Amino acid sequence: MEDIFAFADELGPAKIVHIYDPGTGLKAVVAVDNVACGPSIGGIRMAPDVSATEAFRLARAMTLKNAAASLAHGGGKSVIFGDPKIAAQEKERLIRAFARAIRDLVEYIPGPDMGTDERCMAWIKDEIGRAVGLPPEIGGIPLDEIGATGLGLSACVDVAAGFCGVGVSGARVVVQGFGSVGKHAARFLAEKGAILVGAADSQSAIFNPKGIDVARLIDLKGAGKSVGDYPEGKKLDPDAVIDIECEIWIPAARPDVVRKDNVARLKTKLVPQGANIPFTPEAERILHERGVLVVPDFIANAGGVICASVEYHGGTEAVALQTIQEKISANTRLVLEESARTKTLPRQAAIALAERRVKAAMRYRR
Repeated sequence: MEDIFAFADELGPAKIVHIYDPGTGLKAVVAVDNVACGPSIGGIRMAPDVSATEAFRLARAMTLKNAAASLAHGGGKSVIFGDPKIAAQEKERLIRAFARAIRDLVEYIPGPDMGTDERCMAWIKDEIGRAVGLPPEIGGIPLDEIGATGLGLSACVDVAAGFCGVGVSGARVVVQGFGSVGKHAARFLAEKGAILVGAADSQSAIFNPKGIDVARLIDLKGAGKSVGDYPEGKKLDPDAVIDIECEIWIPAARPDVVRKDNVARLKTKLVPQGANIPFTPEAERILHERGVLVVPDFIANAGGVICASVEYHGGTEAVALQTIQEKISANTRLVLEESARTKTLPRQAAIALAERRVKAAMRYRR
């Protein structure tokens, strides 16, 4: 049995809910971490190997992310145990069962995450009347289509590059996890003159020091193929993406992909974290000591939840795009200036910023 409460502190978690529906076979966990700033927003992650601990760690990341972005929301997250690539009809049965199970958990607003999408959110909205990341046909802002999180990463890079001596134009970029986040980050950075030289998905990796055509690679992925099917370059194992030298390395997949045992292989100058908790704390400390600038996840990848919040409060796509760029640019600068001033890791500076905002909100709560 996982000891979730080993992670508990003054911020949370407020609730950990385990769900089992024998009729559908649904097994899920919902973590509501902190709701001092408002009802929690957080995505639904679907994978065979998720865990309650992962749900809580991601929920805490959402608490910090929402607070750092000055959103009127707390942090939550849910995980569904299962293969996200199951038949659509079976997936709909599971998602609708999950929605019914959280009907009364009104302090949690679900959104899309790895393994779920806007269609899943439409099913949830149909069942219980609340979800974000909805299809545009029912009032949503298509955050995956517009690349909300990728846009935020690009805005983060614009600011962070000045703190580590990297020029965005001409910079070599590697994306670990060329999915809904990674592909848009690559697209926005390519529009600014950066050069994608490496990318990986769950099946393979591709390396081309002369550059990879981002639009072509996106089209290839859209056709259901792997990045390794890109015809120009060297095909590698997925894990080998960590060995590709570059100026900007973007993790946009699972937690803990860079750890003490492999961090020495990473040769880069700037890491804007597109995934949630992609590096272990020890790996971040080692990189900081090497002079590699790591912008923590809940600062760099907040574009998606900012978009979701704008949608939830009735804003437009144009407002969402502007808000993403403004908030992430300002928070990246604030955190990196504080990190430099206090000579602490960027994550420590970012956590201090977010916790100040959460604790200020908690003073108004009973």
